[in-house]
This record gives sequence, C-alpha cells and structure tokens, in this order.
Amino acid sequence: MTTILVKNADVLVTMNDDRQEIKNGAAFIEDNQIQWVGASSEIDRFIAESRPDVARDGLNATIDASGCVIIPGLVNCHHHLYQSLTRTIGTAQGKSLFEWLIYLYPIWAEMTPEAVNVSAKVGLVELILSGCTTVADHLYLYPNGCKIDDEIQAAQEIGVRFHPTRGSVSQGESQGGLAPDRVCDSEPDIIRDCIRIIESFHDPEPFSMIRVGLAPSALFEVTADLMRESVELARQYPLVNLHSHLGETQDEYRFCMETFGKRPIEYAEWCNWAGEDVWFAHMVHPSKEEVEWLASTNTGVCHCPTSNMILASGIAPIRDMVDKKVRVGLGVDGSASNDGNHMLGEARLAMLLQRVGWPGFESRADRFSAREALELATIGGAQVLRRDDIGALLPGKAADLVAFRIDDLTHAGGQFDPVASLLTCAPTQAWLSIINGRIIVQEGHFLPFELEPVVKKHNQLSMEMIERSGVV
Repeated sequence: MTTILVKNADVLVTMNDDRQEIKNGAAFIEDNQIQWVGASSEIDRFIAESRPDVARDGLNATIDASGCVIIPGLVNCHHHLYQSLTRTIGTAQGKSLFEWLIYLYPIWAEMTPEAVNVSAKVGLVELILSGCTTVADHLYLYPNGCKIDDEIQAAQEIGVRFHPTRGSVSQGESQGGLAPDRVCDSEPDIIRDCIRIIESFHDPEPFSMIRVGLAPSALFEVTADLMRESVELARQYPLVNLHSHLGETQDEYRFCMETFGKRPIEYAEWCNWAGEDVWFAHMVHPSKEEVEWLASTNTGVCHCPTSNMILASGIAPIRDMVDKKVRVGLGVDGSASNDGNHMLGEARLAMLLQRVGWPGFESRADRFSAREALELATIGGAQVLRRDDIGALLPGKAADLVAFRIDDLTHAGGQFDPVASLLTCAPTQAWLSIINGRIIVQEGHFLPFELEPVVKKHNQLSMEMIERSGVV
C-alpha cells in the first residue's frame, strides 16, 4: 500500500456534479485511487477516524502544494505523436490540410520503429509537463516495420494513461487518395492487426492504463467497407472505441460530396459510425442539424483549436455543441499541425476561439468561460473516451491529478480568481503530476528518465528521416 497526501493547495478543483472548488484543498491517495478530498484542516481528523493504520505508520509521501491550484489530470483526446519528428515542415510554409498531407507523407514514409518509439516519448513527456495525464493517440502509418507496439512501449515506460488507436490508410494515390501507395496497408491486413492489438493490449477494467481503439484515418483514405468492418470488430469487445477525422475542412466537404454525394456526417452515418463508442476529431463545419445529430446519437467530438488555426481549417462551433449536450473533449492534434503539445494551452485557445466566434456569429467575450474550457479538458475528455474513472477528483476516482503554481511571475495579480488564471494567463508547466497514484512530475521536474538524451536522439532520427525522403 502506498499513501500520498497533497495538501494546502490554494484551490482544489473537483469537477464533481456541482463543480465544487475547495479552498486550502487536500487530496488523500492510496495506491492508484483517490480516497478523500476536502479542506486541509480536516485531513488529520479523517486519517485518525478512518485510517488508524496510516495514523500509526505514517504516510509514504506528503506534498505541500501551497501556492498551487490542483485540478484533475487533463485528457488529450486526439494526437499523432510521431509528428513531433516533422515540426514546422508545412506549417511554416502556410499549407492547408490537403497540401500539408501531400507534402509530408513522403517524409513520414521513412519512419522507423525507433523513430515511432522515441517521438512518442518526446510528445508524451511534453504533454505530461503541460498537465496531461491521459492521452489518446492516432497512429495510422506503419512503414518499415513500425507497429503501434512501439508507442505503447513508450507510454508504459513513462507511466501515462494511454488510449492508442490503431489507425489505417488503405487508399493511396493510385486510388484517388493522398498518401503514397507504399505507406498503405491492405484492408485484410489492417483488420488482422486490429484484432492482434486488441487481444494483446486492451484492458477494459476500471483504472486501466491502456485501452485500444480502432481508427480508420479519414473517409478519403479508406473504403466504406473498412469503416463498417471496424465498427463490427470494435463492438465485439468491451469498451473498444472508434475514432476518425471528420468534418475538418471545406476541401473534405467538397471531396465527400463529389465522391459519395453525401456530407461527411451523412457518409459516417451510412457507414454505421454513430453512438457512444464513436468520437470524431475536428468537426469544424457541421450544420445546426448535424450538431443535433451528434447530440441525439451521443457521438463524441474532439476539438483541436491550434491545429484548426494553423492549417486555416476554421473555427468549430463548440458553444453550440456544448449547449446541445454533445460530448466534447480537447486534443492537441499532431505535433506537425500544432508544433506544440500543451494541453492547458489548448484549453486556453478553445476558450478564446469561441469568444472570437465563427462564421455568421459576432464576437462575444462572454461566449465561453475559463471554467467551461477547463471542463472540456478534464471531465469532457473523460466522457468522450467513455471513462467514468478519470476527469474528476473524487473518492473512488483514479489518482490522476496535477498542480500548477499560481504564485509565480506569470500569475502575479491573478489571485482574485486563481482557477481562471490558469487559462486567462499564459499557460505554464505543471509543478506536480500524479498518474495512477505515481508521482511523475515533482516541483516541475520529470522523474521517470533523463530528457536530454531522448531529445538528442529524437532530433537525430528526425533529420535522418527527412534526409532519406529527399523532400526538404
């Protein structure tokens, strides 16, 4: 048994049904679960009355979080970890999505298993330092012997809660797709590998550290048959979710109408992609009727504000979705269509974009609050991933919590509302991160391994891959 007490936080944000925020808050953790949250002044009585063994033997660790805000660990619902290998390529040149993909695919075709593993480490550490404790990743390219196992190994070494989704691309350039044929897989091989990954790694139990999803990349990169087969396969197993890109750009809408005679959501529904086990990344351009459809079918959405801005995809109507009770979470998207991995920063941008508005709507500073954005990044992401054990700091929930200092230079003057200051002020790094009851970041330092050699190796692999491609 391992016990950790985090106490004296200026505010502890529970994300319970009443959205309670506890001043001078504390959390008592045993092994991988939260056992108690409340005011720090009450913890001694709780331990004395409820845990005489701890009162007698003492705690394994006590952390003084004075000057901090404690929040549930942030949940990243969409990422492409391998893309940290190609930051700024394409984004620096101002390419839109389809142009960007066509330009980068030949570089990604040079990836190796080591590159997938090391890039996953880099991206995951960056996410953890930004307050993230749960990560859903979408790996859809497997050249040169790469496997999703390569990034799963990285996640296990770090200790992050991981939702790898087995992506796929089966239609290349010769079939009207964007990817070179050499990076595409046959659909029978894709299904066989999906079965292997589910049966090797998927854990549907509470507090699971790995849950697998199935994720055909996009409607313009796979067939309708693969979309339907993925649904049928996923639903044979408990809590295997379904994920894909959808409704990201106007180019996609034009492609879909010209190729299928349907809008993206109509096509997804035609392929049986709807329901609580489905979530789509982006969903930038839904009509009002399609927002209603998302709500009525309980289909989830992952909002990726930075990627949508840097690729000029548009502003998703998240205010409408939230008002209609659509399940909405946040994602940083790939590091090559964001060039960063900062979940708290993503929540901040989600708040700001909704205030700016979207086509047909005036700008309004009161359209989206800091706390609403924080909800998307915590409990919202948990709901998108169908997890009832994360996203809130409550007894019985997983021991995933992070603390940010608000007594530093960045937050000076923000003490009037320290919770909101996490998003209205410039995003900073986590001072503390506990994942599944294990301290991963302490006083701002990442503990599992030394970072400098990993970053150096990552950059070497990146340059070798780019040089092999001959693109840049």
